[in-house]
Amino acid sequence: MLRIMPVGDSMTIGSAGEHTWRHRLWRHLCATYEGPVTFVGPRETLYDKAADAPVSLAYADPGFPRRHLAGWGEGWLHMAPLVGDAVRGCRADVLLVSLGLIDLGFYTNAEQTAQNVRAFVEQARTANPKVGMVLLPVIPNVRAAQDEPFAAQVSLFNELLAKTAADLDEPASPLLLAPVPQGWDIAADTYDGTHPNASGEHRLAETFAKALHQGWGLGGPYGGRTAPGARDGAVRAV
Repeated sequence: MLRIMPVGDSMTIGSAGEHTWRHRLWRHLCATYEGPVTFVGPRETLYDKAADAPVSLAYADPGFPRRHLAGWGEGWLHMAPLVGDAVRGCRADVLLVSLGLIDLGFYTNAEQTAQNVRAFVEQARTANPKVGMVLLPVIPNVRAAQDEPFAAQVSLFNELLAKTAADLDEPASPLLLAPVPQGWDIAADTYDGTHPNASGEHRLAETFAKALHQGWGLGGPYGGRTAPGARDGAVRAV
């Protein structure tokens, strides 16, 4: 059984009524991965905007492994102290990580954020010395489009993240840097300049699927947008 833990901020936890990119990736892996696979993590809820808390289970399609380690407003700073226990408790084999926007926006500069990436990797490996990690750079967002100093911090952090992934990669516990989702358009792929809509969910799932397939031979090319039954709400639960 391949045990995958999605780790992230609001783009990963998603909010009430959404499918989330986690669901899109799960459907892809069900179709292309040769072997049993599941998602794990200490959490399973969505963020409820009305309650201003992660208390919803109202997935657009709840019939998939909904476990994760993601939180609205959480970043590398918040996840580094949590990831060790999460990996250990859930016996995670692979982490798919999308973090950084919150850190740079509210808590730490690019260099400090990169140090928290290193702390995260160290804690994850302490829990499982063979854990694999796929790290997603901070992707285009409305604040970076409007705020040049912030955009510069995003660019610097992404450079540092690539260097960190290269520095810390090792055969027993490989690190992959995922590509920025191909064709990402904040007008077409988000509902507010940051958070993914259905199109954005597919693009995020696709970029993780590409990293898993091209980097480690897991799964296959992403066909989530065009496969039969892939329309929103048209895929039967497993």
